[in-house]
Amino acid sequence: MQIPAYNPRPQYELLREQIESAATELLASGAYVLGPTVEKFERSVAEHLGCRHAIGVNSGTDALFIALLAAGIGRGDEVVTSPFTFFATAEAISLTGATPRFADIDPATFNVTAKTLEAACTDKTKALLPVHIFGQGADMAEINALAEQRGLRVIEDVAQAFGAYQGEKRLGSLGDAGAHSFYPTKNLGGFGDGGMITTNNDDIAEQCRLLRLHGSSKRDHHDLIGLNSRLDAMQAALLQVKLPQVDNWNNERKQIAATYNEHLADVEEITCPKVSEHGDHVYHQYTVRIANGKRDSVQKALAEQGIGSMVYYSVPVHKQPVYSALKYQCPVAEQVCAEVLSLPMWPGMGQENASRVAETVRASVS
Repeated sequence: MQIPAYNPRPQYELLREQIESAATELLASGAYVLGPTVEKFERSVAEHLGCRHAIGVNSGTDALFIALLAAGIGRGDEVVTSPFTFFATAEAISLTGATPRFADIDPATFNVTAKTLEAACTDKTKALLPVHIFGQGADMAEINALAEQRGLRVIEDVAQAFGAYQGEKRLGSLGDAGAHSFYPTKNLGGFGDGGMITTNNDDIAEQCRLLRLHGSSKRDHHDLIGLNSRLDAMQAALLQVKLPQVDNWNNERKQIAATYNEHLADVEEITCPKVSEHGDHVYHQYTVRIANGKRDSVQKALAEQGIGSMVYYSVPVHKQPVYSALKYQCPVAEQVCAEVLSLPMWPGMGQENASRVAETVRASVS
């Protein structure tokens, strides 16, 4: 039996009747752009994450871009972020006219730390953009303390960690704003692109709502230059059905991770994900490090057994051609990119499949 790296089908089958009913109801409503369906979903996300505001946009990339703009980031500024992330994190910074600076990562959690962020700051730095990679948050208490000390904004990239906690609060409620993605593979995945900005700052929320709608506060009145970035009502309707399940699905992910840990923790050449002391891990990805140059051979062995896997990420952002002229050195991120492999991870996968994956990995490194 094939085991793909990700499979959204079990979620759909679990909620099929509700999803199809919601889609039909939305189609009959005639309200396809913003409107009451999007507003309802925004309220639900804000309540779920413990934020004052949630603003739906058309992608996680736009969520980052608009949040940065709303926080006052622009030309001549610098924003410090992680080099070990999807390209959109740095791209959003560049689109504002600001310049990304890259802080190296912790080798165990793959996250930036307050120490690495501070080392990358200059007198031009206006914001920190920690990435909560693979489902686990960077230490927001320490990062917020650094930001307060230096007078910086903090924008959380929560694209891979929807629903994760730090203490009694959820990620996306801890900085000046949080940017979320509803891409289909995410912990709360839609049926196409979609994104959300969360914030407790009334001014940032107002700016985000203006920016997503051509800078318009009311019809034919434009207060600033914005863009067209509205969460589709159809996506909102379908995500509204899935939202109540996301904590259960995150718990399933944790159980799969526990099975992987049980089978792989004693394998000398494999480093399993570390769960930090400051928050939980919701395993958007279960990503191991494979030493001694064996990552590619392990991935090939898995593929031969019908098991999918992914490399996130093979090239750190600071080594991408568009940023290579900045000449950053982030040795931990560079080493990690040569070793990481993300194993299958999806709700409904089941313990039997997880055990099969893990035993195949064990056999391939022996």
